[in-house]
Amino acid sequence: MNVENFSHATRPGLDELVPSRYALKIGDIEVLIVSDGVLPIPSRTLAHNIDAAVRSAWLEDMFLSPDMLDWPLNVVVVRSGGKTILVDAGLGADPDLNLPQAGRVVSRLEAAGIDLASVTDVVLTHMHMDHIGGLIVDGVKERLRPDLRIHVAAAELKFWEDPDFSHAVMPQGFPDALRRAARKFVSDYRANLRLFDEEHEVAPGVLVQRTGGHTPGHSVVRLASGGDRLTFAGDAVFQVGFEQPEWHNGFEHDPEEAARVRVNLLRELAATREALVATHLPFPSICHVAVDGDVFRCVPAVWDY
Repeated sequence: MNVENFSHATRPGLDELVPSRYALKIGDIEVLIVSDGVLPIPSRTLAHNIDAAVRSAWLEDMFLSPDMLDWPLNVVVVRSGGKTILVDAGLGADPDLNLPQAGRVVSRLEAAGIDLASVTDVVLTHMHMDHIGGLIVDGVKERLRPDLRIHVAAAELKFWEDPDFSHAVMPQGFPDALRRAARKFVSDYRANLRLFDEEHEVAPGVLVQRTGGHTPGHSVVRLASGGDRLTFAGDAVFQVGFEQPEWHNGFEHDPEEAARVRVNLLRELAATREALVATHLPFPSICHVAVDGDVFRCVPAVWDY
């Protein structure tokens, strides 16, 4: 499938008036951003190292609820060098959590004309369940290639052997759900794992780099071709992270290191002027980063129809 087919696939059908996929090219690399839906999260998870009134004021300024947020969930399909690469795999489902608006990545890949059997590689930014869950949905493994390669940082796999949540402040039920998802994922896919230490080239112009912070093995994916560049930042950047990069998200396992990673990444992207996509930025999340005094500003990209 070429990018022309990608663009045709972005036309919403009668049952989906709001498009859930968006195609673009980075040089010769074909990119499709796919929405897995939205994840309802208590607003206090946005930042736990600040006064509640300060957090509420920011939410009000952004026209967001002071009680619950709908976090977007974005994944990316990349085609380069004859490989079809899925970057993260969405939420999947957990019977103990009520998350009906997410976990749609498999059906939306199908709607885009992407057969699961065509995926040659999966890159995981990290192993939180909203990034691996789509792989552990019943029946999915059987539809994937037996020689599928799943690239993940060695430090990430090590962390999930006995995860330390002592610095995270997650909503009720999530710690157990994260552990269950990680255990099942490793059990199902251990033979498919391809571990790297700091960075690994998955395909021409597709480089995955470990950042740490959010989790010990958290990684970003850097695309570069023909002078064009794009970074998929996973959970290194949340919506609040531009204006308030020092605010600690409740899912960060090393909040201070996560803030350092965020600031360094945003400084770099502001300097290079390359495009940014991230898991929890509003779909399709393509933007650029500008420096705004001591913090940053998100500059949304204009959709290219």
